[in-house]
Amino acid sequence: MSALWKNPQARLGLVVFGLLMTMALVGPFFVGDPDAFVARPLAAPSMQHWLGTTGQGQDVLAQTVVGARTTLGLGVLVGVVVVAIGAVVGGMAGFFGGRVDELLSWFINVSLVLPGLPLMVILAAYLPAGPGSMAAVLVVTGWAWNARVVRSQVLSLRNRDFVDAAIVAGEAPLRVLVVEILPNMASLLGGAVIGATTYAIGAQVGLEFLGLGDLGAVTWGTNLYWATNDSALLTGSWWTFVPTGAAIALTGFSLSLLNFGLDGITNPVLAAGAGTGAAGPQPTPVRRSP
Repeated sequence: MSALWKNPQARLGLVVFGLLMTMALVGPFFVGDPDAFVARPLAAPSMQHWLGTTGQGQDVLAQTVVGARTTLGLGVLVGVVVVAIGAVVGGMAGFFGGRVDELLSWFINVSLVLPGLPLMVILAAYLPAGPGSMAAVLVVTGWAWNARVVRSQVLSLRNRDFVDAAIVAGEAPLRVLVVEILPNMASLLGGAVIGATTYAIGAQVGLEFLGLGDLGAVTWGTNLYWATNDSALLTGSWWTFVPTGAAIALTGFSLSLLNFGLDGITNPVLAAGAGTGAAGPQPTPVRRSP
């Protein structure tokens, strides 16, 4: 964490994402009921309602703050679960090899071949609406990429001396994988969690915007859905969708900065380039004789 804080990109990403998570956790206690009808529909921002009201007369600030809790909470949860499943499946495939690798690699490849967006739409349309179903859709369609990356990394680590020493010492294979190999991939797994969280938040908002989530819940995706349903663009009611859109953009911005910062810390070439202001270490010029 200290290394991340020293990196300017990662530090800014941590601050912005930390503020968003604080808003999601603490903010709902300081705003009103997002489902309450508090004023006339599509009222412009005022001292009474800082971000105006929706097409149903609900407070936009309350809906944006409360929606952050479900959207960010589900996104982080799905990001962790997706990487955990990918680490287990890909790690077992790379470590055990042989028939285990063939079977799990076939399973991974089949999952990757299936078109992600149509599959998400079909699953979200037929499963009962709710956060559990949304999480299941995102996990089912998102775990395979991480599994392939983890498998490749485990293949490069399983013949190292520290792994051989653990096997000779009599440690169980799964313990070797979990205790010896996966901790050496901490930076890779950390970046994978950030990427998977970004994917989960974006996919969740997209599906809900299409009307495939729980439309009775207050989330960033349903906020945009109802803004579109109320013809916010046609009526010029920008305040019904701009706050939610800005929050989504800030979330993606902060997570991208975190990912870039983590790459700069863990990749020696990028770290060297950041320190010299160049793309990487420069070659030493060769002095030629006249």
